[in-house]
Amino acid sequence: MSILDSNERAHDAAEASARRSYGKLVAFLAARCGDVAAAEDALSEAFAAALADWPVNGTPTNPEAWLLTAARRKLIDAHRRRRPEAGPDALDAIADFDQQPGPHEMPDRRLGLLFTCAHPAIDPGIRAPLMLQAVLGLDAARIASAFLISPTAMGQRLVRAKTKIHLAGIPFRVPERAEMAERLEAVLDAIYAAFAEGWLDAAGTDAGRRDLAEEAIFLGALVVELLPDEPEALGLLALMLYAESRRHARRSPLGEYVPLDEQDVALWDSGLIVRAEAALRRAGTLGSIGRYQLEAAIQSAHVERRRSGAANWPALVGLYDGLVAITGSPVAALNRALAIASMEGPEAGLAALDAVCVDARMVEYQPYWAARAELLSRTGAHSDALHAYDIAIGLERDPSMRQYLDHRRSLLSN
Repeated sequence: MSILDSNERAHDAAEASARRSYGKLVAFLAARCGDVAAAEDALSEAFAAALADWPVNGTPTNPEAWLLTAARRKLIDAHRRRRPEAGPDALDAIADFDQQPGPHEMPDRRLGLLFTCAHPAIDPGIRAPLMLQAVLGLDAARIASAFLISPTAMGQRLVRAKTKIHLAGIPFRVPERAEMAERLEAVLDAIYAAFAEGWLDAAGTDAGRRDLAEEAIFLGALVVELLPDEPEALGLLALMLYAESRRHARRSPLGEYVPLDEQDVALWDSGLIVRAEAALRRAGTLGSIGRYQLEAAIQSAHVERRRSGAANWPALVGLYDGLVAITGSPVAALNRALAIASMEGPEAGLAALDAVCVDARMVEYQPYWAARAELLSRTGAHSDALHAYDIAIGLERDPSMRQYLDHRRSLLSN
């Protein structure tokens, strides 16, 4: 085997390990050293060491075990270099860390890390982004895009939050039930943001994003297992399962984007839908309604088309009314406008959409311009529709979606 082949295999193995186990490794390391940033740094050094060692000595049978061992050594070395200024607690941590079980016995500490990042001492606005980076390995630029702020500002906030965890000595554990209420919302938001990032890869060709969606569903199920009577945890799990059930219908065999109302419902995953319905029904018996339950109920209303052949638009508009009332989200208002357009016509949809455009964030929100272009085209306002399509195409990153929008635009030009 050539050196080039060895390097490529080592790189592929390291990348696969990062996708599968980044969060597990960081959570385990951080739980032992009490420092998220130090755990991330040690793991980064371990990956660098792997890329140097594996091409020469071969990829280990258990890459994650190799990485954990290497990262633990990096952390211990870092602690020992700081011995002159380290207090007794730090020295005890070193001794305790040396006695940890082997990598094959590594417990999954991700849920504890999620709740650590949601501690009341952490600024509420950075809790979900911090979880996305620490537990799921997203970089600051991707997180910033999801939360509509600049990558520089997001990076600075993440550094401050990690420093706060370390200096305040926030424990890395799942909190007692009495402490969970004030942390659960941020945990659920982070899990959903991770799923949404994975959802961007509709065809499942990007292994990193596909794994991210699967990890989010796993973590959502883990929270439900921990809190079986929490309706919003059940609602979130149902929402993700409904959405994931449609993955294979979102692109044609040629990779072309397929809108929801044109999808072949026979391609929707019945098993995931059954799981989603069960979770949503369970949530509905628990006496309170929240954002994720409403969003899951919206997905359930779309599933009605699988049974009856037609979407229940009045029910969808009513559910969006509730979602907008609870969240004030311009994204929910945008989707409400589209549901109104399907029920009452494009003019009514545009009138509802006009109320959304007062939010400054919509100026750079691609779905807003795509929706506006589609509704304008249906009213015959082709010049305005062409302008909106141009903006939507310029903002879109997904090649298949750009192709779809470009096709819709070309229909107006003919």
